Amino acid sequence: MPKGKPEGRETKKMPKMTIDGVDVDVEPGLTVLQACESIGVEIPRFCYHERLSIAGNCRMCLVAMKGSPKPVASCAMPAAEGMVIDTNSPEVHKMRKGVMEFLLINHPLDCPICDQGGECDLQDQAMAYGFDRGRFLENKRAVKDKDLGPLVDTIMTRCIHCTRCIRFATEVAGVPELGATGRGENMEVGTYIEKALSSELSGNIIDLCPVGALTSKPYAFVARPWELRKTETVDVMDAIGSSIRVDARGNEVMRVLPRLNEEVNEEWISDKTRFACDGLRHQRLDRPYVRDGGKLRPASWNEAFAAIAERIKGVDGNRIAAVAGDLADCESMIALKTLMTSLGSPNMDCRQDGAKLEAAPRASYLFNTGLLGVEEAGACLVIGANPRTEAPVLNARIRKCWLHGDLKVGLVGPATDLTYDYDHLGNDPAVLEQIASGEHPFAKVLKDADHPMLILGMGALTRDDGGVILGLAHRIAESCGLINGKTGWNGFNVLHTAAARVGAMDLGFLPGEKGRDVAGILDAAERGDIDVVYLLGADEIDTGRLGKAFVIYQGHHGDAGAHRADVILPGAAYTEKNATYVNTEGRVQWAAKASDPPGDAREDWTILRALSEVLGHTLPMDSLEQVRARLVEANSVFGTPYSVEPGEWGTFGQQGDVSNKPFEPAIDNFYLTNAICRTSPTMAKCVETFVNEQARKTGTHG
Repeated sequence: MPKGKPEGRETKKMPKMTIDGVDVDVEPGLTVLQACESIGVEIPRFCYHERLSIAGNCRMCLVAMKGSPKPVASCAMPAAEGMVIDTNSPEVHKMRKGVMEFLLINHPLDCPICDQGGECDLQDQAMAYGFDRGRFLENKRAVKDKDLGPLVDTIMTRCIHCTRCIRFATEVAGVPELGATGRGENMEVGTYIEKALSSELSGNIIDLCPVGALTSKPYAFVARPWELRKTETVDVMDAIGSSIRVDARGNEVMRVLPRLNEEVNEEWISDKTRFACDGLRHQRLDRPYVRDGGKLRPASWNEAFAAIAERIKGVDGNRIAAVAGDLADCESMIALKTLMTSLGSPNMDCRQDGAKLEAAPRASYLFNTGLLGVEEAGACLVIGANPRTEAPVLNARIRKCWLHGDLKVGLVGPATDLTYDYDHLGNDPAVLEQIASGEHPFAKVLKDADHPMLILGMGALTRDDGGVILGLAHRIAESCGLINGKTGWNGFNVLHTAAARVGAMDLGFLPGEKGRDVAGILDAAERGDIDVVYLLGADEIDTGRLGKAFVIYQGHHGDAGAHRADVILPGAAYTEKNATYVNTEGRVQWAAKASDPPGDAREDWTILRALSEVLGHTLPMDSLEQVRARLVEANSVFGTPYSVEPGEWGTFGQQGDVSNKPFEPAIDNFYLTNAICRTSPTMAKCVETFVNEQARKTGTHG
């Protein structure tokens, strides 16, 4: 290496080439197809995809290259100095028409009944390069459909062997269960043995398929794309806050699709995000209810509010409590907090699972690296978390970094298949003490790595000694070089599982002075020291411990909280309101209303505003703009949506001894984590296919 030139930093000359008569300088390492796209020249393709390896097998991207006797596949040809490329000549069009004719030789003419119709790449390209009649007179082949499980429907006679689904399953999802068998006309894509795809990201192959070979099984023959009203919003099925598009017809959500967002979810979403939306149609709360004589009966809003006012009248604020659920939006939480404060109650909490998180500093409960920042990491210590089930999209990003960037991963927790290699450091929390003191070999791995990071999961923080483990993670961050003030790198990350958690922490929806947390509220309710409990979509607590307390449940599904309630106030689900959510990295995002709530259900903050007036403590907010202004007053981060404000670093966590009790998973069942999932028929089929069936095979069922 020449003196003065840093290793690995050798600059490469930008190749100069000619595309359609225009001289262009292109970035080194690009293919001819990418070079053409960089100057706005569109090249048709089926097998090429920006996030997958190059296959070069559909030949639709053929271009003419000066000096080459044959056309070249532009997706697989590296751009080089002096190339002269022609993409738009009659010869190139003739080549592509020939390829298209070959592709359509065996393709069935079933566009009228194909679910891909209207958004099919093959349809679009056939408009430009198709022939108006077929010359193939021999018998067409037919391929048996494969059973890939309850989510992905297959019509394999339509398959054009682009292999996008195979490459996605192997490279991105890390579950190499798809492949091709046979050769030539006998080639078939499928699982090697008949089985369901076991990836939490399997639905993404529906978007990747350029024809109608892979379509959504729950959405089959339900609607056409031009019938749907499309709304860009954010997901709440986990704490990642994936960018999604909700497609609705009338007042019914028909499907959920991913939106491109490089900083959050790239262009992938989890199967739960994509398919649990049918739970929005079932077991909905569409009118207020009041318990009379031990039974819930339908009531008017005035009756419900009057019942609450009568019960709260004269009750001391210390005997009133509120719990915010995992899907609550920030507008409703600031409204409920303001109401509780005006009633004199310090008893409020958002940590249904009992996570030992602290209110400050902000960095103590954020994914500080940022989701995009994961790709810079050189080493990662995972503590009590399973990113594959808790945040599948994040897990895919970690896998990408492991696959292409030599990321070293260490896991303290239950051994499981994370889709990438890792060093299992055991399931004993005592290992953390050794890493923090530098005695464990993985401490050196962290210290020697560029941009080391740790991921602290809810499986660690919800334990009785979660505060001590939080303190140990803080020590590891400081002793192993995870915090670098000069570069601004902060490798301390908390992976949340609840979409509402970070927003609630930012708003301080936590016990006030001498206030009770969730465990304290439940204990006090059992003893009779709490008279009124307000559940804002809180279904993950043990409602059997609420004793004789008067329970008000505000939510959108008839789940655990509604069954215990004395008064039910029907709210709106995440697709039915304009709302604010904050994801695990602290990114404030606005969800948009895609449909109206059913029946008499209303947006959550408006319910609290109306109730406050009946209680004689009218909230000072009459519009969404005023509520959001109140959010900014409570915390300035709400004034900068779609950006991540870095959290300040400081001291947090507790000192003490950790229990030798092994870590347990934070999520027992990926498909049933909230009220919407639990009412989804599709998620129920997934549980039967992937959970119960697997349990029966391993002999652990029931």
